[in-house]
Amino acid sequence: MKFTLSWLKNHLDTDASVADIAYALTDLGLEVEGIENPIERLADFTIGKVVSAEKHPDADKLKVCQVDTANGPTQIICGAPNARAGITVVIASPGTYVPGIDTTIGVGKIRGIESYGMMCSEREMELSEEHDGIIELPSGEVGQRFTDWLAMNSPEKVDPVIEIAITPNRPDALGVRGIARDLAARGLGKLRPITVKPVPVAFKADLSVAIADDTLDGCPVFCGRLIKGVKNGPSPDWLQTQLRAIGLRPISFLVDVTNWFTFDLNRPLHVFDADKVNGNLRVHRAAGGETLVALDDKEYTLQAGQMVISDDNGPESIAGVMGGAETGCTEETVNVFVESAYWDPIQIAYTGRALKINSDARYRFERGVDPAFTPEGLEHAVRMIVDHAGGEVSELIQAGTVPDTARAYKLDAKRVISLVGMEISESTQRSTLTDLGFVMEGNMAHVPSWRPDVQGEADLVEEVARIASLTKLQGKPLPRIDAGVPKPILTPGQMRQQAARRTAAALGYNECVTYSFIDAEAAKLFGGGDDATMLENPISSEMSHMRPSLLPGLLRAAARNQARGFMDMGLFEVGAGFHGGEPGEQHMLVSGVLIGRTGPKDVHGTSRPVDLYDAKADAEAILAAIGAPAKVQILRGAEEWWHPGRHGKICLGPKKVLGIFGELHPKVLREMDIKGPAVAFTIWPDEVPLPKNKTATRAALTATDLQAVERDFAFVVDAQVEALTLVNAAAGADKNLITDVRVFDEFIGGSLGEGKKSLAVTVRLQPTEATLKDADIETVSAKIVEKVTKATGGVLRG
Repeated sequence: MKFTLSWLKNHLDTDASVADIAYALTDLGLEVEGIENPIERLADFTIGKVVSAEKHPDADKLKVCQVDTANGPTQIICGAPNARAGITVVIASPGTYVPGIDTTIGVGKIRGIESYGMMCSEREMELSEEHDGIIELPSGEVGQRFTDWLAMNSPEKVDPVIEIAITPNRPDALGVRGIARDLAARGLGKLRPITVKPVPVAFKADLSVAIADDTLDGCPVFCGRLIKGVKNGPSPDWLQTQLRAIGLRPISFLVDVTNWFTFDLNRPLHVFDADKVNGNLRVHRAAGGETLVALDDKEYTLQAGQMVISDDNGPESIAGVMGGAETGCTEETVNVFVESAYWDPIQIAYTGRALKINSDARYRFERGVDPAFTPEGLEHAVRMIVDHAGGEVSELIQAGTVPDTARAYKLDAKRVISLVGMEISESTQRSTLTDLGFVMEGNMAHVPSWRPDVQGEADLVEEVARIASLTKLQGKPLPRIDAGVPKPILTPGQMRQQAARRTAAALGYNECVTYSFIDAEAAKLFGGGDDATMLENPISSEMSHMRPSLLPGLLRAAARNQARGFMDMGLFEVGAGFHGGEPGEQHMLVSGVLIGRTGPKDVHGTSRPVDLYDAKADAEAILAAIGAPAKVQILRGAEEWWHPGRHGKICLGPKKVLGIFGELHPKVLREMDIKGPAVAFTIWPDEVPLPKNKTATRAALTATDLQAVERDFAFVVDAQVEALTLVNAAAGADKNLITDVRVFDEFIGGSLGEGKKSLAVTVRLQPTEATLKDADIETVSAKIVEKVTKATGGVLRG
């Protein structure tokens, strides 16, 4: 939306500067996209007077001029045919930038004679296309700024042009008056009243208009007046100047009037050449297949249901979008029918998009013009036409009725203050809404017909806040709910996630943040991919299901890195896995993968392939960081994507699983395109029991001054017996005395025989009340042997 400052001042009585207006517009939500201010580019030009003009001795078309300027008498070489003594000219002194030729003037020598400036033409200053000679001013003092002279004698040439961006919810700002109303409400001036004296009826029209019953929802009202005896021709200079300033080409007065009212009052109009209309006009829906040559000289084929205006010959105008060339006005037009109608925004948008027509009328109708202004806008246009082009006018021809847009909402002054966060008095709130065109009756604000965007009490709050300016908001700290040190705001789960992230990063893992959506094949590899977790409208086929685990995303990231040459890596993620599609059917996970080797190749041989014990150590470290108990059980029986013999479940019991570690199944690695050894872990932080005593301090250290004792045992057991079974049996012999059991040796074959193995463990005994004697140690040792024998069927190795 473009408009000039003088155009704005037709509606707004203000002395505000362009800068103040631009700031206010942006602050009001009408963002200024650009300002074209001729004064800025012409600020360095001054007025001079030619004292003498002699022929250049070495050039027939050049003259050596002596000119009085702001810098005193100056010699300037000029080739303009009208350069002569006594004329008042515009001077560009050395150092002045001339926009029309994109050059900064300097001191030059032309055919051996120096020139200290330039006398300018209108095209060189981008004032017009005139360049047959230099500018001759009828008045002006030597040294006077040329912009000051223009401001007094030709203000339209230095009229700033402001362009603003219009959001779809502000159709009222598509007219200069709507913009002026906002600025007046802000306090940048006073909105000038606008009235029109209807043109008296001179005759009864022989033209009628009808709206088909099935079209009333798209065109509830259609108004028009017939004018006879119009003299069409060029528009007045002021009208042509304003249209050119906003980028419109003046065509003829009758056409220019409709364009001007479109931008001035946001009232699109259309003028038919009445002598070319055959019969009466009818607003109806197209049957489909009709053709029409529009004013842009393009032929359009109408689709069924699109609204058109037809006469007895057929369609003559695409309703609300563009008129037809057949009934368009020309220089010979004498009798005209001026149309002003209201069109449904949605239907106009459908038509415009289908026909691919972009017009100023469509742009406004599809956003919503003022329906109540339909007949009044017609009167404004008819009055302007008659005043400038003459003619006699018929009575108002109207079909349909103006739609009722009346609605009112309650203004709660206290609610406005609490929502906006500023102290705005009730009187200020009421005056703001009144200035914007609302009518206040008690606490009820009646919405003006030109504001279709106001649909509730919240919109009233927005209007008050917009005019008051949210830039005046002052930051205030939130009041404390409780006195003293604030309580922690993070939940235990959030604190555990934070601790898990820090610990994993400290262990050398890189954190990933992957999508919660994965493809069906990857989801099925990890126990998901069913209908419960399938997305109804996925953004791609590779994101069709909610992830059941974090491992698919980590493995996909690892595969992409390996494809780029990074073979060794450690990745982790903290996020949710989903076991259903309903709210709450998700679980928090901490997962990590180690792939490749522990480090680069090393001469000392310290680099090795990663194994499940690396994953076990890292999982235990993260569990310890989030507060898991130190004593846990390692069990088997994890899901099928883990290697069946190289994994372990970290448990507090058979049904209380805290995490899983181990190698991933080779089939999974093959499907995910992972090369090299890959181990992983998954932890369920929510399964870790919360501490019974919530305290910010650590528990007291329990230490003893009694000597610990370690004893070694070697048992011969069947080859299929798990070491964990033996360790748990030994540890259960005396839970108060035995603090640790570790396997330190395994021997298979030899004298043990087929199907047997030897497991050696170290048992640590820590007394708390008295130093252990030999008899105490022997008693405990006997219990250990008994427990292990009973649990494993093994015997103490001799």
